[in-house]
Amino acid sequence: MAEPVEFVVKKLPYDLSSHGGLALVGRLFKRINLPAMIDPQYPVRGGIANSDIIKCYLALLTLGKNDFEAVEGFRSQRFAHQALGLRAVPSSATLRQRFDAMGTQWSELADQINRAVLGLHINGAPIDFGALPTGHLPLDIDTFVMDQSDTAKEGVSWTYAGVDGYCPIALYLGTRGYCLELDLRAGSQHSACESEYNIERALGTACAVSSAPLLLRADSGFCSRHLITQTLAQAARLGRQVDLLIKWNPRSAPVEAIAAQRCADTSTAWMQLRVGKRECLWSEALDGGELKAGCNRALRRVYRLTERTIDKKGNALLLPEYVLEGWTTTLGPEVSAEQVIALYRDHATHEQFHAEFKTDMDLNRLPSGKFATNHLVCALAAVAMNLLRIVGQHTLHESDSPLRKAALRRRIKTVMQELMYKAARIISHARRWVLGISGSDSGFAMFERAFGRMKAA
Repeated sequence: MAEPVEFVVKKLPYDLSSHGGLALVGRLFKRINLPAMIDPQYPVRGGIANSDIIKCYLALLTLGKNDFEAVEGFRSQRFAHQALGLRAVPSSATLRQRFDAMGTQWSELADQINRAVLGLHINGAPIDFGALPTGHLPLDIDTFVMDQSDTAKEGVSWTYAGVDGYCPIALYLGTRGYCLELDLRAGSQHSACESEYNIERALGTACAVSSAPLLLRADSGFCSRHLITQTLAQAARLGRQVDLLIKWNPRSAPVEAIAAQRCADTSTAWMQLRVGKRECLWSEALDGGELKAGCNRALRRVYRLTERTIDKKGNALLLPEYVLEGWTTTLGPEVSAEQVIALYRDHATHEQFHAEFKTDMDLNRLPSGKFATNHLVCALAAVAMNLLRIVGQHTLHESDSPLRKAALRRRIKTVMQELMYKAARIISHARRWVLGISGSDSGFAMFERAFGRMKAA
């Protein structure tokens, strides 16, 4: 058996970087002209420009780091200055102080940056957000929990998951996982509370970056007459087609009475799923008094009633067990009840996007004790996710990309591993900078091609 080689550890006389992917992020910064968006609006009399502050922190987020102390690693790296176009790198104390001072104001700035990123054209083509079979772009909205147990951070409170933390609301556009907004909330805030403002901003951004019809999908926590009315009114103001698909909250609906009515109706078409389990589907138009107040769109609700006489373990039940579900939608009768349910089932994909924020980008624990600062961190995290998504979608699906199974989307973790943490040698020669990639790197051709595609117009 061969023994491990006794290597000699040696300090090399040239610059190396383990973050070669920052060159791609720097190109995207140049495409949107980030300094022109920030510095005229937020000038500084002396010290580090605010655009350099934002660039540094967005770069950290694309590497899966959110703590302010991580910026110290950039200060000794000449490559970070060149790749990101930095005039200076802030210390961790400066980064934290600037975020604390500007947290509330910069949250709106983050939305502007995000809209510019999502409006980019790569290689002459707009971003492919991923459409549904109906031609709609899904706009998925939901909340999730960030566990902040054993901390005294501002805004931390008891969440529906049974832990102390925050409960941010996220909105994703398309099937590829592009994030329109990640808005931090107190842990005890209800899902539907003030969500109309998030939807209003998200619809404005979605309409600015795509001309496709939109389909807002949400779970039963957002089943609200007020929310539906406000969303349809916003769509009318924008002059865009926005359809809704929201899981119905039955609340105090008489399930047994409805089940008895369906069983007694001889026209009910039951589908046998297995022995002792069957279900039926039907739709009904909603009258104006229930949900249509203030809007002129036709609403209908698709129902599914499931009857069980034998449980999943094969035990016969003394009385039938009924489960009633429903989905409120503006989709017309050309979309069948089965298709409506399938479209809502696809909404569950957004849980993977939540996981990417919490694990891949390490955002489960936020870095500050101040709510406004953490709010800004979340807003910039949405931008960072979109930067990584663009890089991944335009690189990791090529024929000469590192071998992966076929997929329409790559996880953020995969993008970081394959591209952001790419070893590179930095060479300065003849007034030019060279980013040297190893000759044995299987992704060199893909990386070089992507770097050319993201060149500023």
